[in-house]
Amino acid sequence: MMGADAGAKGKRSTDGFSEEERAAMKERATELRKEANRGRGNKAATQELDVLAKIAEMEAPDRAVAERIHAIVTTHAPELSPKLWYGQPAYARKGKVVCFFRSGHVDKERYSTFGFTTEARLDDGSGLWPTSYAVTELSDRAEEAITSLVRKAMR
Repeated sequence: MMGADAGAKGKRSTDGFSEEERAAMKERATELRKEANRGRGNKAATQELDVLAKIAEMEAPDRAVAERIHAIVTTHAPELSPKLWYGQPAYARKGKVVCFFRSGHVDKERYSTFGFTTEARLDDGSGLWPTSYAVTELSDRAEEAITSLVRKAMR
């Protein structure tokens, strides 16, 4: 979808994505619609379109975070398939959800959540590891942490 340095090509808006990134996402959504409409049985395209539509419906702060997380996961774990899970964006391996985003606004909570299921391989041998993170915005440091966790989950 987008390269890891996509944000460097255009100035990021306060909503999270640059104009170029938003245009690329719209273009990809159009491609997915065409694939789904051609009846090629492309369930993955339809599911990703559902996720992008759900993200587009979110309030601005949650939408910006969800867009960045979508870009991180699809770039750094392309083997995960976007899908809706409990009506929110999630990413699955062989049909089983590995990680997910929960909109705080939709859930009527004070913050959004990015989390991992037991399908994620985050175990570090200590007997204790985090599986869910409160997210209100994504700094560069937070994006690096999420990227690292997504990669680790795929081991």
